[in-house]
Amino acid sequence: MDTSVMDLPAPVAARLRRPGWRDPRLLAGVAMVAASVLLGSWAVRTAQATVPVYVTRAALVPGDRVTAADLAVVDVRLGTVNLDHYLRADRPVASDGVAVRAVGRGELVPASAVGSSADLDLRPVSVTLTRAPSSDVVPGALVDLWFTPPAPEEDAEPTEPSELAGGLTVAEVSTPSGAFGASGGSAVQVLVPSSLLPVILTALAAEGTVDVVPVLGTGG
Repeated sequence: MDTSVMDLPAPVAARLRRPGWRDPRLLAGVAMVAASVLLGSWAVRTAQATVPVYVTRAALVPGDRVTAADLAVVDVRLGTVNLDHYLRADRPVASDGVAVRAVGRGELVPASAVGSSADLDLRPVSVTLTRAPSSDVVPGALVDLWFTPPAPEEDAEPTEPSELAGGLTVAEVSTPSGAFGASGGSAVQVLVPSSLLPVILTALAAEGTVDVVPVLGTGG
């Protein structure tokens, strides 16, 4: 019995074609690389970009005039702080601007800390002390005012001191030089709301002592 064998065609190995410039996959890869380069360059430029911002040369207290001549300029990197919240040196400063709240020495000047004198309901009052003030009593610090009545007559019950006002801003401190500075004569000018003027002025005119007590942590 004859057996015939069918000859099958030999398999042909698939050949990889070299992609051409019009291959979509190659074009997509080139686009991704270009986008990565551009994004990296933008990130570097953004990280290095700075904006000039004003800082205080000395502490500002409510009522102080705020002018470019009294401020210093520093460059702040974008992204480190929200610069829209601060007074920028690349923009004009209002000619009639005054500080409406205290700003410490060497701090960035918040835009909200500058306003008009019409926004202030404060009056400076000078308090003469019988002893030298604490080192924490400096311009821009907060203090409380306490009144101590005079010593009572013999056999009379002493009257306890009472608080006149709390959280008042110190505008100015003057201490006499020389040996008499520690024994008194210092004066502290505090900013008093109009509503508290009658109480504080009455206490200053009365017999007794008005003391300035610093609020810790505000005199730096």
